[in-house]
Amino acid sequence: MKQKLKTILLIDDDEATNFLNEMNIQNTEIAEQVVIAWNGKEALEYLTNTGMYANNGSNFPQPDLIFLDINMPVMDGWEFIKAYHALDENQKGKKVVVMLTTSINEDDRIKAATISEITNFKSKPLLPDDLMELVEAYFPDYF
Repeated sequence: MKQKLKTILLIDDDEATNFLNEMNIQNTEIAEQVVIAWNGKEALEYLTNTGMYANNGSNFPQPDLIFLDINMPVMDGWEFIKAYHALDENQKGKKVVVMLTTSINEDDRIKAATISEITNFKSKPLLPDDLMELVEAYFPDYF
């Protein structure tokens, strides 16, 4: 095995989904670290080292991969991706953003396909095969 991804950022307000996704990420051993943000605002604070993540100027490891839920309180996935678009390139991480949803609304998939920052669109929960497929597709030098 080559190197693992440094950090995966899960952005989701559902505790059970985060638990299952984190467990599957750990079981597949694809990442050194999993960070959970409970909404888009918290994720932006993580990426920009502000708010609850302010830490005197040193940077958090930028995520290699971001999993983004659509429906969340405070700031939903669509609002997050709009704010993410405006971030400096060095704050975005490796720029692989996968939108996650339980929605069967085809409009969400169509909308996601029109947004350049959204790399892929998957149904929740993430299964080990989904994770391996994404890593092989977007990080071929890692595995």
